[in-house]
Amino acid sequence: MIIRPALKFEADKIAKLMNLAMLEITYQYLGEENIEMANAFLAHFVAQENNQYSYQNIHVAEENNEIIGQISIYDGAKLQELRQPIWDKIKADRDVDYWAENETQAGEMYIDTFAVSLLAQGKGIGKKLLRFAIDEFVINQKKVLGLLVDKDNPAAKRLYEKIGFKVVNDIRIFGKEMEHMQYA
Repeated sequence: MIIRPALKFEADKIAKLMNLAMLEITYQYLGEENIEMANAFLAHFVAQENNQYSYQNIHVAEENNEIIGQISIYDGAKLQELRQPIWDKIKADRDVDYWAENETQAGEMYIDTFAVSLLAQGKGIGKKLLRFAIDEFVINQKKVLGLLVDKDNPAAKRLYEKIGFKVVNDIRIFGKEMEHMQYA
């Protein structure tokens, strides 16, 4: 298995993986529950530059020429400018002024989405993607790495804690109670 930067033409595959982690949020963006529309919505942004879901911010885990995992990371200081294209599309498509709380802030590199293919789960791919992020951003660049974990997902929280993430505060976002965790 290798971990490498995502490529623009992989947007459809990456979007499906991303929706494993954020389908409820994508449905909120769309205003309806339609998996094909949700995948197309994210694929649109993955294939574009300068937004929070852009291929520019994504690394994929690849095995046997198949993408089996993805992790999307960007500078929290750029949240507003990176999410604006998403809000603009929601406004254009649905005439809705969408808004959500800030999920990150200046001072951290933020793991926005992180997912492993259902067929590859339980094989340590997720840990390898997280280790990659820690090596790249914390060890090499001396930055703080942050993420949100759903309070209804204690298994994910245990994984993050086992790797070394610590809870720094609670946040309510997208209608969910989350914990903000960091690795420094």
